[in-house]
Amino acid sequence: MRLAELSARSGVSTATIKYYLREGLLHPGRRVTATQADYDEGHLRRLRLVRALIQVGRIPVNSAREVLAALQDERMDRHQRLGAATWALPHGPEPDEADPDTDAARRTADELMHRLGWCYGRTSGRAPAGPAYEMLVTAIAALSRLGYPCAAEDLEPYARAAERIAVSDLDLVERYGTPDEQVEAAVALTVLYEPVLLSLRRLAEAEESRRRFVEE
Repeated sequence: MRLAELSARSGVSTATIKYYLREGLLHPGRRVTATQADYDEGHLRRLRLVRALIQVGRIPVNSAREVLAALQDERMDRHQRLGAATWALPHGPEPDEADPDTDAARRTADELMHRLGWCYGRTSGRAPAGPAYEMLVTAIAALSRLGYPCAAEDLEPYARAAERIAVSDLDLVERYGTPDEQVEAAVALTVLYEPVLLSLRRLAEAEESRRRFVEE
């Protein structure tokens, strides 16, 4: 397909597509003439991912480029590529190492990982902690500082729910045909489903509050 059709099918303007090409977020099309190129379904799929990252996820172009580079690294298997790509996604603030609550929060996070049998964490020795683990430490430290429940047993039900969500996530991903499509879909769904999860949690809390506290 030509650039105009790619724009029409993707919903991305031709000017934006050209910008993505210049920034290396979209690989060049097959050159047809000196001024025209032909694009395929792979370009369309990649455009959808780039839109998910930049337009929906509000991810900076440089970060999006890192995510896409990880997806394209064929030296890694699907698990490694997905890990590298999600590692490159923006995360919350780093733990404040000067905060006395941070070390205790790390111990709590490690205890939680041990309870779950997950391989991530400071003491597991099986996988690097990574930004998601560090984000968890920051959150636990904030809870502790403000006096809210944040022991491993308090957090475990949330982690068990997250396990079930992860199964649903990867079930969706495996609907896609090729390994490349699956890894791209996993990253896109990570970005696109986070607001869905937040919305559903708030709706579920409202419903549970109604059940508990509203007198019929």
